[in-house]
Amino acid sequence: MLHPVRLTLLTFSLLLAACSAPDPQTRTSSALAQHVFKPAYAAWAVSSQQLTGSAEALCAGSIELDAARKKLLVTQTAWAALQPLQLGLITEGNRSWQVQFWPDKKNLVGRQIEALLDKTPQPGQNDLEQASVVVQGLSAYEYLLFDPAIDLSRKADKERYCTLLVGIARHQKLLADEVFEDWEAADGIASKLESFPNTRYADAHEAIADLLRAQVTGLDVMKKKLGTPLGVQSKGTPQPYQADAWRSGGSLGNLAAGLASAQQVWQGEPDNGLRSLLDDSQQPLARQIDQAYADTRQQLEMLQQSLTELFASDRARSQLQALYSSLDQLHRLHERDLAKALDVQLGFNAHDGD
Repeated sequence: MLHPVRLTLLTFSLLLAACSAPDPQTRTSSALAQHVFKPAYAAWAVSSQQLTGSAEALCAGSIELDAARKKLLVTQTAWAALQPLQLGLITEGNRSWQVQFWPDKKNLVGRQIEALLDKTPQPGQNDLEQASVVVQGLSAYEYLLFDPAIDLSRKADKERYCTLLVGIARHQKLLADEVFEDWEAADGIASKLESFPNTRYADAHEAIADLLRAQVTGLDVMKKKLGTPLGVQSKGTPQPYQADAWRSGGSLGNLAAGLASAQQVWQGEPDNGLRSLLDDSQQPLARQIDQAYADTRQQLEMLQQSLTELFASDRARSQLQALYSSLDQLHRLHERDLAKALDVQLGFNAHDGD
């Protein structure tokens, strides 16, 4: 039998441990911030830094155009992975538009780049910072590297476009660094997802609601990036040049990256995502969302060509429609059923009606 003093100390220790253990929502919010969101923003910052080195090397003649193109694809993928993870500075001050201008319904990217260079043949960094978001981001960078009318392996094209190419890459690096620093800062967004209350969230439930809103908005954007070129919003008429990365052929790869991030938010690393917040009575919904991810991933893996190439085949277009339907179901399960299960009011989506 334990001595009374020891029994009292043991009881006190157990009570203290119980009081200090984080509640499930705090645990999930903190884990997602540290193991899903923060690493994804770090990867984007690293890829943006490498993009700058690639642009400078291409224009100096020390790497080939193909190598620079591959580096852009890496950066595009890193950005696409952030679609369901957009919290903090990236959602403020038009920063996401500065990274990617989409949809480009009237070829504004090409037209504004050419107009800028006609007016200012060698734009300085300040000229770019004062310019439209249309010419500041990855869509503009993609135009310079992949548009059929431009060949940066030619001397004349290097002279016309290289200053802008390097400027865009440097702008992307500065922007990505600024956003990531907000995740790392002592009072940054990550810290606000880890302990409560704070200046952003009154409690963990508010943080979980914000994480789910980012997830739902990201899935909606991904759905529209597929649906728009498919013609979902244009009475079934395909709009292949409305794809988010049609020049580079990276559209489906970007979708895969975003889907992988969304599944990480759902599943966690390893099992501390939004799924872990569902109780025993909600496990049928959990299994339904698990299956929806599996179905969407399977549909996507079946498509081995670029989106533009797939439009040439009736069978492939049918596969794309099946992928869209699967992604739509996945989005609706989060927006409607998961939000209800977690008692989250999603409110207005800034992308509604796009």
